[in-house]
Amino acid sequence: MTLKRFLPILSILLLTACNYEVGNVPPPTPVIQPEALSQPEVPFEAVVTPSPQPFQFSLPTPGAEPITNWRPPLYPVPWAISPYDHFFFTRPIAANQTNWPVADYRYGGVFFGRNIVHTGVDIPSPEGTPILAAGPGTVVWAGWGLFLETPGDTTDPYGLAVAIRHDFGYNDQQLYTIYAHMSLMNVIVSQHVETGEVIGFVGSTGATTGPHLHFEVRFPNNSFFYTYNPELWIAPPQGWGVLAGRIVNEKDELIQQMEVLVAPERASRTFTVRTYGKGGAVNPDPYYQENLVLGDLPAGIYKVSFKYDDERVQTWVEIFPGQVTYFTYKNEEGFTVARPPAPTLEFLPEALPPTPTPKP
Repeated sequence: MTLKRFLPILSILLLTACNYEVGNVPPPTPVIQPEALSQPEVPFEAVVTPSPQPFQFSLPTPGAEPITNWRPPLYPVPWAISPYDHFFFTRPIAANQTNWPVADYRYGGVFFGRNIVHTGVDIPSPEGTPILAAGPGTVVWAGWGLFLETPGDTTDPYGLAVAIRHDFGYNDQQLYTIYAHMSLMNVIVSQHVETGEVIGFVGSTGATTGPHLHFEVRFPNNSFFYTYNPELWIAPPQGWGVLAGRIVNEKDELIQQMEVLVAPERASRTFTVRTYGKGGAVNPDPYYQENLVLGDLPAGIYKVSFKYDDERVQTWVEIFPGQVTYFTYKNEEGFTVARPPAPTLEFLPEALPPTPTPKP
């Protein structure tokens, strides 16, 4: 058979093979065999797990809200923003409430007689409040008799008192801090303490009208006649600063016991402070030569005013965080707000004579 005669027959066979009906296609194999559908159903019981007990927190009863916005300084102590400042000490009472002296019990105040001036600051605190070391040092006194420097004298007006000689000094001079009127001491002589360590507890021993801490800064000697205003030595709280002033008459003499009002620009409260009284135990700062200090002032603008010759005079000052703001007033010259000039040497060496030129 030739190829021409075979091609028509092959075409017919192919068309016949492809021409089938859909109904003639065999059904697909089921996924589940029919006999499996007739098997009995197996019962299933879910295991119910109880919900876990919620977490139980035992929270302490919250304490009373602090009544001041005092917060410890952010910067390390000792601290000094200028070469002549000296915020060397921390607060001797933890500050979760008002704990700084009222106007009549600041440094240089006069009470218990016209010739008795206050050589420290009094911090009113409840009986038994912990007293903290204001800086690291060695205990050099612990007991009765500190004011009169007579060990064991139970008539001493400072009562139970502690004195600390600090590990650092000022201008190559030894520094001391004093803590008086304790109810109980927590240290002994020669013991070394660190900043913030509990050295005793607030009481009312000695000459007091109620429980408080009497705090002093002394240098270079541990003596009643070598005290300085502690408010220039204790680091201010966060965002707060210190005001210092020097008020003199036309003869450049310090005016004593003058009442000075310090009023914030945008607040109703007015602070009152008095210039230092007369007494050999009160000493102005070597740099500021002040007779007035008001510590713990929130930063801001303040009006300072007082009466001079029956006329009220005033000026405006700005308090900066962690700094001392300084002003002076002299009758005829008025106010200045500049810092004192830098201290100078008490003497200058004489110029050496010129070296003689050798003759040829």
